Amino acid sequence: MRLFTVDSFTDQPFKGNPAAVCLLDDARPDEWMQALAREMRHSETAFVQAGPPGDPYVLRWFTPAVEVALCGHATLATAHVLYSTGLDSGVLRFATKSGILSTDQLDHGFISMDFPAYPPAEVAPSAALGAALGATPTWAGMSRMDMLVELESEKAVQELAPDIDAIAALDTRGVCVTARAADSTAGIDYVSRFFAPLAGVPEDPVTGSAHCMLAPYWSGKLGEPALVGAQLSERTGVVHTTMRGDRVQLAGQAVTIWSGHLQV
Repeated sequence: MRLFTVDSFTDQPFKGNPAAVCLLDDARPDEWMQALAREMRHSETAFVQAGPPGDPYVLRWFTPAVEVALCGHATLATAHVLYSTGLDSGVLRFATKSGILSTDQLDHGFISMDFPAYPPAEVAPSAALGAALGATPTWAGMSRMDMLVELESEKAVQELAPDIDAIAALDTRGVCVTARAADSTAGIDYVSRFFAPLAGVPEDPVTGSAHCMLAPYWSGKLGEPALVGAQLSERTGVVHTTMRGDRVQLAGQAVTIWSGHLQV
């Protein structure tokens, strides 16, 4: 079987978020996929298998610790592999634990992804949350999967040094911190960072699924359906978001780092 590492939400190697992509030749046990994801050590390993003609691909995502229900950067990586190798083109459909997702090819190497929007509902920030972050939230909310926390400034997001063990003790898959971009003239509207220690990812470099709640939050706050978010991890990455009713289009670029064949 062919195996790839792809850097997603970037046009530069060794930036963005790396994902492994395994092109399955047949169905494999969950334990085998989890073991390979643990071996690859990326925040996500995507397993994709072609269905019968006319049916969507089957797509699943595993962190080194668990299977997840939605992953943006590994979906982008999967579509990039199928497009760049000539295995497929145009609109692709994927059957996932989050329903049918689709991708399409755009200009300048961008790939769009049609994802569900998960707007966060406001909650009162707890003392445990503030202590875990080491910062005072200006707003907090919960989406279907994660917690969203707005901080006072881009600088506060950039300099945040959270207690990862304390974040793991919170009742949520992950915590996304965000703020308005300091300089919107640079083409960035909002910034974020994402921490998911319970999923085996202390800090994720660029998180597509988090933008399913970032997009409706910031589009509602700024009154613009189309925005650009920058994730301020050490590797950095950029996600273009466009609200479309109860769906959100995520778009980004990707770079293949290596490809090879599994020997097992």
